[in-house]
Amino acid sequence: MKIAIIGVGAMGSVYAGLLADQGKHEVWAVDTWKEHVDAINARGLRVEGASGDRTVRLKATTNPADVKDVDLVIIATKDDGVTAAAKAALQMAKKDAPILTIQNGLGSADKVAEIVGSKRIMMGVVGGFGASMKGPGHAHHNGMEFLRLGEMDGGLTERLETVKKAWEAGGFKVLAFDDIHKMVWEKLICNCTYSGPCALTGLRVGEVQANPSAWSVASACATEAFMVALARGIKLDFDDPVRYVRDFGKKIPNARPSMLLDHMAGRPAEVDNINGAIPREGAKVGIATPVNSLVVALLKARESGFPARK
Repeated sequence: MKIAIIGVGAMGSVYAGLLADQGKHEVWAVDTWKEHVDAINARGLRVEGASGDRTVRLKATTNPADVKDVDLVIIATKDDGVTAAAKAALQMAKKDAPILTIQNGLGSADKVAEIVGSKRIMMGVVGGFGASMKGPGHAHHNGMEFLRLGEMDGGLTERLETVKKAWEAGGFKVLAFDDIHKMVWEKLICNCTYSGPCALTGLRVGEVQANPSAWSVASACATEAFMVALARGIKLDFDDPVRYVRDFGKKIPNARPSMLLDHMAGRPAEVDNINGAIPREGAKVGIATPVNSLVVALLKARESGFPARK
């Protein structure tokens, strides 16, 4: 299978490295980070961590026009890059080839659907990887949990099974779901628990759990998200959100969420579609979310002091 990954940051690099490692797929990495792309082309992409330590040769470019006739496009950008990635995906993909979008939080798949149509979209949910960049051409991940896949419009289709097998060939543990939106919410509850509180405190996941003050905020974020999900009619597979997010966090105690990494680098983070999604969705169903709302306000205030980026 010919696969293009748009957005080869920490998680995108893990996807690219493992999918290309066995030589079963032709993998293209597409990213705007020129130093990263140059390093991949010169030395290969190194991925180390829970999956081992490997350096993989694959094709990388900063120009989406270099990539044509792709069987599967994976959009792994952050939310602010999704619209441009969706437009590029249309130019890369074969006619009717699926476009798989994997982002944190809520709203990104809807942006892609506005451009390519929901029928072409698959959605992916990953958790427990704890990925970070060590430098250009070098990614690390702390864990390797399941990749959850589903059609945006629902159903277990033949093409979903084909994409599932393609990921499995790269060593990923994959589960296919008839209703992927439930999995999106289960991941969102975990994200809002750790993303905002870690970014505000500078603590890792395990440190947030161990600190009573930080954990009181994080667990309240989880509880509010859980209540919003129930009010929206999402059929979750658990009834104790605090236990659920604590068990999730125990698997990656040393991880720094991407929101914390962004703030450490002085970059605005995906606040609006993670912790910010909870007040927005809560307002639609009449659920108050004061803790997430405060976390969002503090994160935005902090970001206002970051240097302006061109």
